Amino acid sequence: MAVTIGRRELLAALGGAAVAWPLAARAQQAKVPTIGALVIGNINPEQFWRVFRQGLHDLGYVEGQNIRFEFRSANGRLDRLPELAAELVRLKVDIIVTWFTPTAVAARQATREIPIVMAETGDPVGLGLVASLPRPGGNVTGMTTVAAELAGKSVQLIREMLPSARRVTALANATDPFSKPFLEQIQLGGEVTGTTINPIRISSPDEFETAFAAMDQDRPDAVIVQPSLPSRRAAELALKHRVPAVSVPRWFAEEGGLMAYSPRYPDLFRKAAVYVDKILKDAQPADLPVEQPTHFELIINMKTARALGLTVPLALLARADEVIE
Repeated sequence: MAVTIGRRELLAALGGAAVAWPLAARAQQAKVPTIGALVIGNINPEQFWRVFRQGLHDLGYVEGQNIRFEFRSANGRLDRLPELAAELVRLKVDIIVTWFTPTAVAARQATREIPIVMAETGDPVGLGLVASLPRPGGNVTGMTTVAAELAGKSVQLIREMLPSARRVTALANATDPFSKPFLEQIQLGGEVTGTTINPIRISSPDEFETAFAAMDQDRPDAVIVQPSLPSRRAAELALKHRVPAVSVPRWFAEEGGLMAYSPRYPDLFRKAAVYVDKILKDAQPADLPVEQPTHFELIINMKTARALGLTVPLALLARADEVIE
């Protein structure tokens, strides 16, 4: 049976289609930006991931609506970082966010076009990631910590905690390019305080265990652990072998290390979200100065101090921002 349609209905139908077609076209053209995230994974990335995503949410980004994420972890294997960075490039993510120096280096080696935001990287100028902090000049920007300088500060903190300390072992991550400035600053801290520094470079988990076991024979007064090494295992081994251990990030003390002198990491992760927002709004990484943290905190684990039979000087306790009981 034939169906007739009146002129008014026909115009209404055509008008509706005329409106609908551009809307449909715009919907098809609208691209949801994808943010790739690259982490080492030997340290629990939960806080980084939670705070960073919340920072973007606070700036108006809703996952699945106006932003997408591709998260990649090397699960502690730094040799996997190049392939994971290359995978994010193949996925054509809009921005790569990195946490820790080796991830930034891997991302930079994988692309010179996709913007890279460092949530935390040590010495990006020395590593050639940026031309300078005020003028990065390439596709990399974000936050740099003064982790090397803080590691040097750790020597002073050890001497304040243990005035008799004269021999300190520095455990460096041999696969992390940041190990060079890390050890240099600790050596400087040793020279200033009259402390002998014994550097040990760790390339694998087996070497990690062996290094601590050797301390039973040749016992240092304390150990400084590079942040990109597995912090929880380092804290456990230090306690097992009864060696006071210090590192930069606060979670080292939370996981059983004796002390940490740390930037406020949530501030860095939120700031990384701000960089992403600016780049999504057409800012160029080359024009966004790299920033350094401005707030630091000293954390002392009193439970660990008691287990090691240490008496924490009152002056040091008074300076602590947090004391873990």
